[in-house]
Amino acid sequence: MQSFEINKADLLKIRTALDGDDAEILKVLEEYHASEIAILFERLNPDQRQKIINVLPADVASEIISEMDEEDHPEQILFNLHPEKRSEIIEELDYDDATDIISQLEVHEQQEVLEDLDQEDATNIRTLLTYEEDTAGGLMNSDVIKINVSLNKKDALDEVIRLSEEIEEFYTIYAVDDYDTLQGIVSLKDIIKARPETMVADLMKTDYVFVRADVDQEEVAKLISQYNLTSIPVVNDYLKLLGRITVDDIIDVLEAESTEDILKISGVSEDEELSGNWKDAVKSRLPWLVINLGTAFLAASVIRHFAGLEAKLPIIAAYMTIIAGMGGNAATQALAVTVRRISLNDLTDAQAYRTVLKEFTVGLINGAANGIIVLVVALWYDANPLLGLVLFLAMTGNLIVAGLTGATIPLVLKRVGIDPAVASSIIITTFTDCIGFLLPLWLASSLLL
Repeated sequence: MQSFEINKADLLKIRTALDGDDAEILKVLEEYHASEIAILFERLNPDQRQKIINVLPADVASEIISEMDEEDHPEQILFNLHPEKRSEIIEELDYDDATDIISQLEVHEQQEVLEDLDQEDATNIRTLLTYEEDTAGGLMNSDVIKINVSLNKKDALDEVIRLSEEIEEFYTIYAVDDYDTLQGIVSLKDIIKARPETMVADLMKTDYVFVRADVDQEEVAKLISQYNLTSIPVVNDYLKLLGRITVDDIIDVLEAESTEDILKISGVSEDEELSGNWKDAVKSRLPWLVINLGTAFLAASVIRHFAGLEAKLPIIAAYMTIIAGMGGNAATQALAVTVRRISLNDLTDAQAYRTVLKEFTVGLINGAANGIIVLVVALWYDANPLLGLVLFLAMTGNLIVAGLTGATIPLVLKRVGIDPAVASSIIITTFTDCIGFLLPLWLASSLLL
C-alpha cells in the first residue's frame, strides 16, 4: 500500500461534499482513513475542519485529531466543539494523546475542558499535565494492564480480560504488589501456557527495563531502541507504576528530535513551524543571519589585510574561494556526524578524543587528495609550481581545520552546557572562512612575492 498524498481530486471531492448535507459528507469521508483525513486538513480552512469533526462519530473524530500535526492546532478544533461532543472525543482518546492536545490550550481553557469530563478521565489528564512535555511522564499513557503478583493463572487471565476491554492495544502485562509497586513483567503467552495453579510471581521476569517519570524523552527513545522494546514502564522514585510508553510514541519523538536538530544546524529556531507564514520565518531566521553577517565581516577583514597581494597576484582570489568553500563543506560533514553521535550517546572523554582524532585524520587525507587536484589544475592552467604548492598546502590545512573544528566545537559546547546543534555551525563557518582565506593569502605572500 502506497503512502497517501494530497491531490486536487481528493480536495475537490471533499470541498464539494462540504457544500452538501451531513449524509453526503459522511459518505465521501468513508473512503478515507483517519490519518488521510488529517493530512487533507492541511489544505482545508478552520471552518471546514470544524464541520468535518462535528459530523463524524466521536471515535473517528478522535483518530483524526490525534493524527493532526501540532502546527494545525487540533486543540483549537477540540475546544471550539460543543462541550458534549468535545467530551465524547476526549473519552475516545488515549490519555497521553488527550493530554498532549489539551496542554496546548490556555490554562483557563484547559480547566473548562476538564470540568466537562468525568472525574476519572479529568484526574488522569490533570496528573499527566503536571509532567514536562519532553519527559517520560509527559509522554506516557497511564492506561496499563497490571495484575497482582499474588494472583494465580486463572485469576490473572480474568483480570487481563477485564482490563483489556478498556485498553485497545497492549504489549506487556505488568506485575505489581498491593501498593502498585512494579515487581516484574509478564507476557500474555506465558500466562496462557501456564498450569492453572501457577502464580504470577512465578511467571514474571524481574530483569526488566524501566524509566522514571522525569527522564528526558531522548533517553527513553535510546532505551527502547537499545533493548528492542515495544513498550517501557514509567515509575516514580519508589518504583510505583505510573504508566507506559509505547514504540509508536517513540517514533513521533524521533521524528520531532531529528527535525529539531536539522533546523538548529541550519540556523533555524525550533519554534518556527514548518508550515508557518513568512513573518514567523523572518522572526526566526533574521537574528542568525545577522550573526552570520558579523562573521562574514571578520572573514572579509582577512582579505582586506592582504589587499596589496590580490592586486599583484589576482589569480589567488579565484582559488581562495574554492579553498574556503571546500573547508565549509568538510566542516559541515564533520559537524553532522559529531552532533549525531552526541545526540545518540553522551561521549566519554576517550570517545571524544577518538572522534577528534578521526576527523583530523579524515581532514588530512581528504585535504591532501583535494590539494593534489588543485595543484595539478594550477600547473595545467597557470604553469606555476609554487602556486600549486601554495594551493596544496592551503587546501590541506583548511580541511584539517574543518575536521578539527567540526568535531571539537560541538564537543566543547556540549561540555559547557550549550546546545551544540544551535551554535556550532556559526562558529565553524567563521573558522573555515577565515582560515580558508588566510592560508592561501599568507602562503602566497611568503612564497610567491
